Amino acid sequence: MIKNEKASLSVRKIGVITILLMFFLGVGVMATNIKINDVKIILSNNYEMNVLTTKNIVSDILEENHIVILPDENVVPDENAEITETNTITITKISENNSDIIKLAEENSEVPIEQLLGNYTPVIEKVITEQVAIPYETITKDVTDGLEDTTTKVLKQGVDGLKEITYRAKFRNDIEIERVILSETVITEPIDKIVQVNKRTTSRANNTERKAVANPAVNASNVLAKRVEGITPTVKTFNTSAYDACIKCCGKTNGITSSGAKATAWYTVAAGSAYPVGTIIYIPALKSQPNGGWFIVQDRGGAISNNKLDIYMNTHTQALQFGRKTLEAYVYLPQ
Repeated sequence: MIKNEKASLSVRKIGVITILLMFFLGVGVMATNIKINDVKIILSNNYEMNVLTTKNIVSDILEENHIVILPDENVVPDENAEITETNTITITKISENNSDIIKLAEENSEVPIEQLLGNYTPVIEKVITEQVAIPYETITKDVTDGLEDTTTKVLKQGVDGLKEITYRAKFRNDIEIERVILSETVITEPIDKIVQVNKRTTSRANNTERKAVANPAVNASNVLAKRVEGITPTVKTFNTSAYDACIKCCGKTNGITSSGAKATAWYTVAAGSAYPVGTIIYIPALKSQPNGGWFIVQDRGGAISNNKLDIYMNTHTQALQFGRKTLEAYVYLPQ
C-alpha cells in the first residue's frame, strides 16, 4: 500500500516538471519570434539616447519614450514611417540652410530626398522700406471753470505726420515670420488737433435789452398796467416756461411764493435775481390769455436765470402743455 502511494507521488512530480518545462520552452520560442530593436534617438539639442523597443514605427517609438515633436521641429524618418536599417531617429530644429538637409541625407540614405526637402522650406530675407502715418494727438483746452453747460470749438484741425521705416523681414512660404526695424526717418511731423471747451452762451436776443419806443401800459386798462403808465420799459427776449404748485415743480404744494404771496395763475411769474420782486412784465404774445399778458414777479427758482421766466398755472398739465417758448417781453423795474 505504501509503495503504491510513493509511486503515485513520483508520477505527479514528473507531470508538474514536464508542464513547467513546456511553459518555459514556449516562452523562449515566443521571445525568439519578437524582434527587439536597439534605436538611437538624437534630440534637437544634440542629446543622444539609446532605447530598446519592440516597435518599429517612428511615432510609436517616440510616444513610448514620451518624446513630443514641437511645431518648430522636424523628425527623420517621418513619424508615420518605419525606422531604417540605421535604427536612428533624428529630431532637428527647422533649419534656414540646406547644410542640415545634406547631412541628414548622408546619414539616412533610405529616406527619400523629397521628404527631407519638404521638411525644410527655405527662408527668404528681404529689406523693405515703406512710409507710414504718424497719428496726430488731440489737445483739449477747458476754459469753463467747471461749468456743466458747455460747448466745444475746434481751434486747429489735426494732420497726421509721415515717417519712412526700413526693416529686414523674413518669409517662409510667403508668410512673414520675423521683422526687425533697421531705421526710422520722420518726413513730416504731425500737427496736433486743438479743441477748446467753452461755456455755452445764450443768443444775442437773450442778452440784449433795448428801450421801448412806446409804452403799452398807456393804452391798457389792466390793474398792473395802471401802476406803470409813467415808466418807460425795456424790451427783452426770455426763454419762457410754466410751473404749478406741485412737488415736481416746486418741491411743495402750498403755492406760497418766495415773496410770501400766494401764487396766482396767469399773474405770478418767477424771474432771476436781476428782477426784484414787484417787477411788472408785459408779454404781447400772451395778451389773449387771462390778465391780458400782464405779470408780476413774485417768485424765484433754482433753475431760473436772468434770461428765463416761469409763469405760474393752476395745474401741472397746463404747465406741460405750455411747454417752452422764446417770447419778447416789456419789463418795468420798480422805481
